[in-house]
Amino acid sequence: MNKRRLSYFIVVIAGFFLIGCQNDQPHEAQYPMNGDILTDNALIMLPVGDIKPEGWLKDQLIAQKNSLTGHLDDFWPDLMQSAWRGKEGESWERGPYYLDGLVPLAYLLDDEELKTKVDHWMSFILNSQQENGWFGPEKNSDRWPLAVALKVLKQYYEGSGDEKALTVIKNYFNYLYSNEPDWPDDAWRGVRAMENAVTGYWLYRQTGDSTLLEVVKSIHDNCRNWTDYFVEFPWDSKASEQGIIPDIWDATGLTAHVVNIAMAVKYPGIWYQQSGDTTDLTASFDGIEKLDFHHGQLGGRFSGDEHVSGTKPTQGTEMCAIVEYMFSLEQLIEITGSNELSDRLELLAFNSLPGTQTPDGWGHQYDQQSNQVLVSNDPRNWSSNRDESNVFGVEPNFGCCTANMHQGWPKLVQSLWMATTDGGLAAVSYAPCSVSASVGNGQNLEMSCATDYPFKNQVLLSLKLDQDSRFPLILRIPGWCKAPQISINGEKYTWSMEEKVRLIRNWKDGDQVEMVFPMPLEVEKRYNQAVAIKRGPLYFSLRIDKTYYEEDLGAHSHRYKGATDWGIRAASPWNYGLILDQQSLENSFEVVEFPVRHLPFADRGDKVYMAEQDQHMDWEHNPPLVITARGKQIPGWGIVDHSAGDTPLSPVESTQPVEKIELIPYAAAKLRVSEFPVIK
Repeated sequence: MNKRRLSYFIVVIAGFFLIGCQNDQPHEAQYPMNGDILTDNALIMLPVGDIKPEGWLKDQLIAQKNSLTGHLDDFWPDLMQSAWRGKEGESWERGPYYLDGLVPLAYLLDDEELKTKVDHWMSFILNSQQENGWFGPEKNSDRWPLAVALKVLKQYYEGSGDEKALTVIKNYFNYLYSNEPDWPDDAWRGVRAMENAVTGYWLYRQTGDSTLLEVVKSIHDNCRNWTDYFVEFPWDSKASEQGIIPDIWDATGLTAHVVNIAMAVKYPGIWYQQSGDTTDLTASFDGIEKLDFHHGQLGGRFSGDEHVSGTKPTQGTEMCAIVEYMFSLEQLIEITGSNELSDRLELLAFNSLPGTQTPDGWGHQYDQQSNQVLVSNDPRNWSSNRDESNVFGVEPNFGCCTANMHQGWPKLVQSLWMATTDGGLAAVSYAPCSVSASVGNGQNLEMSCATDYPFKNQVLLSLKLDQDSRFPLILRIPGWCKAPQISINGEKYTWSMEEKVRLIRNWKDGDQVEMVFPMPLEVEKRYNQAVAIKRGPLYFSLRIDKTYYEEDLGAHSHRYKGATDWGIRAASPWNYGLILDQQSLENSFEVVEFPVRHLPFADRGDKVYMAEQDQHMDWEHNPPLVITARGKQIPGWGIVDHSAGDTPLSPVESTQPVEKIELIPYAAAKLRVSEFPVIK
């Protein structure tokens, strides 16, 4: 984010809500706010279940239910025997991690089978609390997994209405209030201590209990100072080039760990609610800027294979970091209403999240690469991850992502729309959904958002009201869109080009708002002057013919229904540079649209598990978008250490013939070149 814009943004943190409505009498918020002590947030997250997925997004969550999220605790030993369900197995983070995705998925889909599965877990947790407020398995004495379990309890309470969940949360914060701080810098519970504040501030909004703010302040004052960290940021490009970024697990190395950083990006901004110091809020945005500059990768993410590792497109990013970065952005959007953060959230959700999973949801990578021309159990230039991190499977490298990945899609759904502080609704991200909310002076609104976005550029909002109501509807204009079109009930709407459009009017049952976001192709400069091709929020990668084969990961291999460890080899050349018409980019490409199917991130030739046949079959369809381009092979560019070699410095000379090549959405390309050299 531009520094000048950031300064302005902080001064008027929610100022865009006032555009065009100075003469309108605002309504009160229909949902709990921060109150008089905390700084007001720009937006308010709706309770779990008030937003339901529709269209391709519902298909995505159904695929999640039918694959690992819905079945993992049926066969993975760490969950089958989890102490978090009253058994004798793993008692640390994996049970809560899994529930952090399973619980919202059950209530977003309103699925009785999943709810029953949730209840089996929650029955133990709700009855595990000790007299002093501690809860969970008896053999766990670490506060870190309880911070995750608090988020689970919060979502379970919102979805089920079970007051016992709220009681467990309250009693645990009483425990923290009554006991000494225990947040050391050399332990996970210390570097991630402010994760407790997410639930602490939510509980304060529900109860107004000011002792909760004392608890959060005690945590903040006695744990890792992430504000100073992002202001100073020690692990820059120079540290990466010199190989001095620590890949160990002491107090210093934990600050270079990709997941810790992805989680911690939100901590200064979260603390800003209580400190009121814009230095804290600025630190979160500074951190994002610095991560982009020194370690930025396509799809809105930064590198970390296991520790931050620079900008080369063959460095990996751990999947845990993707879902935690998304959650951090969702929290910061609630606090700030930032359009730039919404843009980034979409990049992660529509590129990096599905790009590291098989389209059927039965496998994931520990590390994904932007230029990924071989998926195999072979050594790569990771900072500290094992060879198998690149494989699509159940438990490649380490089981944290196996447990933690499930939160990505459900929490995106929960964050698509948020309430405003004056009785309205605001768009955070566009994807097909339906929203049930209280607006205006308490009127009930049912709103459908019908769209194939991000694959198509049209969005139709249809409002259903039990009575006429005056409230603001705030529409986000994506940062990449230069000529949006908006109509209300078929009549064109004009406005000065702000990044938020505030529509305040007497809304009636049956009103419709249609938006069209033209998606021109863009070229983005990357490592070694290579280019990435982007259309709207989607990046595009070279379509490479591929051959799937089964890998053997030994003790980390698991076979159950569609669970398989896939390696993938290229069956066609991948070392292409792009030929670009610098005068007219549109002349360099042809975009062809195809139907959006129930597995929108699958490409022709992908292995997809078919439950009825109980076998994997080849997917026969194109992804929703295919771009035709021209390129030339670069003979000297080949595989080094089982990854694509360094991208040749552009522009590159090649005497090879011009060929027609195809680009597909990044997430649909399980083998891919996404940062292309430019042919001279």
